[in-house]
Amino acid sequence: MHPLYEQANNLTKEVIDAAIAVHKHFGPGVLESIYVKSLEQALKVAGHKVEREKTVEISYMGATFEEKLRCDLLVDDCLVIEAKSVEACDLQRFRMQLLSYLKLLDKPLGLVMNFGDEHFGSHGIRRVILKGADKGND
Repeated sequence: MHPLYEQANNLTKEVIDAAIAVHKHFGPGVLESIYVKSLEQALKVAGHKVEREKTVEISYMGATFEEKLRCDLLVDDCLVIEAKSVEACDLQRFRMQLLSYLKLLDKPLGLVMNFGDEHFGSHGIRRVILKGADKGND
């Protein structure tokens, strides 16, 4: 099991509740950046560490370079949030983008959130788990 999995898993309900409150306040149809900044503020007020656009060091074939990842939010250094604000979308389409962030940041769990969905709480949120992060070591 990934060492941060339990922490990230336990954090998801609080983050989802905060995101639902943001969505209830603004409704669908607002710019993605407003949802992200509002969710960031709500989580900071609740006492969480929140970062945006994290830089990661990449090593390949003897070369090392830094790359700025444009993940929307990293909460408590364990949970990655990828926010969207589109009227209709297949959230699975954004799963690969979030999986890339999870792999490169070595984080176990993330949430794709589409604030543009009118039924945000029931349809607009998907959990994405890094392969094997939720499994015990056998």
